[in-house]
Amino acid sequence: MVENRKPIWIKEATEMVMHFKKRGSLEKVSLDDCDGRFLAQPLKADHDVPPFNRSPYDGFALRASDTIGASRENPLTFEVVDEIGAGSVSHYELGSMEAIRIMTGAQIPQNADCVIMLELVQEKKHSNGRQYIVLKRPLQKGDNISFQGEDAKLGTSLIKQGEKINPGVKALLATFGYPEVPCVEPPLVGIITTGSELLRPEEDLVPGKIRNSNGYMIEAQIVRAGGLYKRYGSVSDQFKDLLSIVKKAMTECDIVITTGGVSVGDYDYMPKVYQSLGAELLFNKIAMRPGSVTSCAQKDGKLFFGLSGNPSACYIGFELYVRPYIRYWLYSSKPYLKKITGKLKSDFPKANPFSRFVRCKLSIENGHVYANPVGLDKSGVVTSLAWADCLAVLPGGTKGFAVEDSVEILMLEDQEGSEDPWIESRFSKL
Repeated sequence: MVENRKPIWIKEATEMVMHFKKRGSLEKVSLDDCDGRFLAQPLKADHDVPPFNRSPYDGFALRASDTIGASRENPLTFEVVDEIGAGSVSHYELGSMEAIRIMTGAQIPQNADCVIMLELVQEKKHSNGRQYIVLKRPLQKGDNISFQGEDAKLGTSLIKQGEKINPGVKALLATFGYPEVPCVEPPLVGIITTGSELLRPEEDLVPGKIRNSNGYMIEAQIVRAGGLYKRYGSVSDQFKDLLSIVKKAMTECDIVITTGGVSVGDYDYMPKVYQSLGAELLFNKIAMRPGSVTSCAQKDGKLFFGLSGNPSACYIGFELYVRPYIRYWLYSSKPYLKKITGKLKSDFPKANPFSRFVRCKLSIENGHVYANPVGLDKSGVVTSLAWADCLAVLPGGTKGFAVEDSVEILMLEDQEGSEDPWIESRFSKL
């Protein structure tokens, strides 16, 4: 049994974890396989985009000065002297009252300084075989031209290191010629679920048993954060079994997570496991609800996170402490959950001796952001986790909150993140 568990502030727990933060190694990954990975180096433009003046439409390249005075009453006729397909270049030097047919993406020919779209001209073919167009409107110099470098100029910083590779980033990587992409090698996180009461999902329920949900939940959270996981399965409440599997995970993984076994019962062995490993216990209680029994230890700079066996407490412990560690590993400059301010959608009268993280659904109504509590607010509840996309933070030392009260909101699904962790208002006495 663990005695004298003194809670520490969330800020202190965060600082203790991030004191051991480290960056992952760089590895080259094929452009075909880089989706969802994180950049290990900033992406800069190594050439202008577009690399030349080009046409954004199918149409005709002209000299603007030749179109002066064109109107319905005074249509002007131009001879079509050449045609440029995408990827081709015309060597014809455009002369007076001449036009060159041009396709989308093709380079603007010499002397041309504007483009008129195909559907805005009348095409004619004379008996001598020559092509002409009739123009009924004037153009200005630069009309309908995508200019060299207007999208990105040589040397421009485009994407910071630590950014997740999404479809848009992948397009940039292809644009700037990255057949191999400098990515961060993700951390491998070992997951150990503890408890003799746990069943696999395919097993039938029997009295006194529950199915293991924490292991699968944590796996999904690791993937969302950008890490890899290794499953060590469920371990019974036997100290020797638990110690053996934790030792194995410690040698094979960059981070080790256990769920359950961190409370104060006779079968909660994680503190004893830390001691047997020679690990330094950083903390074993935090002034928060749910997840107050979240623990963390370190040995030779490697972290062991002991998360609660209660699903909601386990989930929130991961998001507040494990996620930023993983995101920093992946070079993020904003490793913490993104914070916004909004209003509470319904009353929450429960007193809060510790800061409370309430599972909520975000909505926008009449220009205001609302956090609407979902499901039961108990640490052992699973269903509300599936419905929530944010956490409303209710500071400790308060007597409850009412609808329309202003609250800070932590975004669970937002990939942007925050540079700074949430820091509690110190209303309560520990």
